[in-house]
Amino acid sequence: MATYLKRGRDAGAIADDDAKVRAVVEAALADIAARGDDAVREMSARFDGWDRSDFRLTDAEIRACLAELPARALDDIRFAQEQVRVFAEHQRASLKDIEVETLPGIVLGHKNIPVNSVGCYVPGGKYPLLASAHMSVITAKVAGVPRVATCAPPFKGRPAPAIVAAQHLAGADEIFCLGGIQAVGAMALGTQSVPPVDMLVGPGNAFVAEAKRQLYGRVGIDLFAGPTETLVIADESVDAEMCATDLLGQAEHGPNSPAILLTTSERLARETMAEVERLLGILPTAEVARRAWEDFGAVIVCESDEEMVREADVIASEHVQVMTRDPDYFLANMTNYGALFLGPRTNVAYGDKVIGTNHTLPTNKAARYTGGLWVGKFLKTVTYQRVLTDEASAMIGAYCSRLCMLEGFAGHAEQANVRVRRYGGRNVPYAGAAE
Repeated sequence: MATYLKRGRDAGAIADDDAKVRAVVEAALADIAARGDDAVREMSARFDGWDRSDFRLTDAEIRACLAELPARALDDIRFAQEQVRVFAEHQRASLKDIEVETLPGIVLGHKNIPVNSVGCYVPGGKYPLLASAHMSVITAKVAGVPRVATCAPPFKGRPAPAIVAAQHLAGADEIFCLGGIQAVGAMALGTQSVPPVDMLVGPGNAFVAEAKRQLYGRVGIDLFAGPTETLVIADESVDAEMCATDLLGQAEHGPNSPAILLTTSERLARETMAEVERLLGILPTAEVARRAWEDFGAVIVCESDEEMVREADVIASEHVQVMTRDPDYFLANMTNYGALFLGPRTNVAYGDKVIGTNHTLPTNKAARYTGGLWVGKFLKTVTYQRVLTDEASAMIGAYCSRLCMLEGFAGHAEQANVRVRRYGGRNVPYAGAAE
């Protein structure tokens, strides 16, 4: 039976915080819907200290941001973007249009059509998270989306040069320096200066995530994304420094980022807890990471790999770092996770920044029913059908007629019956079932 050596905050307190966020977001979105740009400008000035008549960056501003960055930084961005692009292209190549004759004269097919416009949110208020531009813009463009708009908040009172460079090099068609609820609200609802999009993607803080949730239905979204989560699954084949480093490496995302250790070794569990405290004494982002660890960190000791799989599937974490003697066992048996990082040679930061898989992943147990952002999220798989012969139409029509009348849908039945009469030469009573 799994034993908790450490637990995070009470679920009730977390629910209270969520309720407050919901109320703030609902009021803000209603204001944007009613007043458009005026509401967006007021929110930007209030929350980000950033106000201008048009939040879209000009070509000159974009070039100036690129000019601020050293050549090495631009080369590093291009390298990371190429890894994302190559993997996305392989994903796109795996998605095939199909057409098949299922019965003589009955042809069915599907096509994968990209959505027409996407709004990508790139977080950047606390840290300039330029990697999110790679993950959303490049993936959308590889899928074939014609128009991709991006929003990122100002960083230290101005557009963040690295984020702007990443957005531009990824292929964004419109770049706005705008953050928070006002950014996703403007993109989804449209304002006088921000044309509306069909879909919103990208991670963000609790307010951004809630805004996407409330806007879902008016627009599509990639997934419901909450605070970054990490789960480290380990046994004594690794040491406490490795485990603690990987836990804190994700805890620094924010004060509500869960970081959980799942292990079969009580010794490793206790050594990791001690090592976390040591590293918090020297980690530059310790103020944030400590709050996350204290409020949302957990340490769980299990009796076997099989029990760790069961616990991990209940947790359904966004990121799962597996450092055990047999990491492939978890690849073969786990079912609920956003992304797996197998073995000590890889880690979540590789996936976040550069290795090529997408870092926009399901949180809050959404991994039970969805994967993360990928090319397929930007595609609509739509079907079509074609009947080639009179005989095929009359044959399938007779079945349809009888099935419709079983349900009491006479109008539906007549759609079939008129074709049975015309193409099959059969006398079917009006609103009756074909024999």
